[in-house]
Amino acid sequence: MKLSEFKLYLKNVKKVEFQLPNGDYIPPHFHVTEVGLNSKKFIDCGSNIRNTKKINFQLWSADDYNHKMSPEKLISIIELSEKTFLLDDLEIEIEFQQSTIGVFDLDYTNDVFQLINKKTDCLDKKKCGLEKKIVELSSIKKQEICNPEDGCC
Repeated sequence: MKLSEFKLYLKNVKKVEFQLPNGDYIPPHFHVTEVGLNSKKFIDCGSNIRNTKKINFQLWSADDYNHKMSPEKLISIIELSEKTFLLDDLEIEIEFQQSTIGVFDLDYTNDVFQLINKKTDCLDKKKCGLEKKIVELSSIKKQEICNPEDGCC
């Protein structure tokens, strides 16, 4: 989800709720401890140089149970970050403490922000020999008769 989408959703909700991939909700007394710009420069497995930028929110659940992050307060934090860091309309990543710091993509369903598990993947499938080959249907030999004893059905 891009920052502009996130802000638009925030303007239309009464409370800010985040749901983890396992169905649990982040406690309603969470804090947003960071809003920042993460830049990453790296070489992938195919020797390509890559640059990525994402907006990062770090959520933290504290023991101050009376604290509730309102949509308006979160928008004000985001707007300050936009001015300070000159943020573009980038994809958002969410960090939340679990057994280690979990990093999630973000979606939105039924007035709830959904944290989506991130997965590792090969970034250059062609060079690594993992590219799926496209088969032309016209190149497949036509069989006139299929007999179950032939093992074709």
